[in-house]
Amino acid sequence: MRREGATRAGMAGGVLAVAAIGLGVFLLAQQGAGPVDRLSDPASARTIALGQVIYADNCAVCHGADLDGQPNWQTPLSSGRLPAPPHDAGGHTWHHPDEVLFDITKHGPAAIVGNDYESDMPGFEGILTDDQIGAALAYIKSTWPERERTYQQERTRQWQSQD
Repeated sequence: MRREGATRAGMAGGVLAVAAIGLGVFLLAQQGAGPVDRLSDPASARTIALGQVIYADNCAVCHGADLDGQPNWQTPLSSGRLPAPPHDAGGHTWHHPDEVLFDITKHGPAAIVGNDYESDMPGFEGILTDDQIGAALAYIKSTWPERERTYQQERTRQWQSQD
């Protein structure tokens, strides 16, 4: 009986050791990948959950709690600026490759579009880390139907192949 318990404990320790090694290898592999690189990979449930919180705290005030954007988002305001677009399948977010989505979020649309483009959206550099931006984008992407996700993944592949 005692020997059987020792064998089980040894097996459990071995399983834990293998799991720890696997986790270590995974984490080392992830260190070389930047937040944009990780966007192309299916996000974990934990990353999506974190992204949902980050989105709620930083993005929902303009883009809507349900990712539905501001009303008449394609019609300029009296200021000449466009309202915040939706990030659900009804918007155009899924038309952009990962790098563009990341850069717009980090630096703001005006920095990306250029030509003195004016936008009410700030860049989140210095407010959110790159990984937090990546998590928020992973959350947004997780809400899209398969057709939009597939299209966006293809746009990302095309963008990356231009480099």
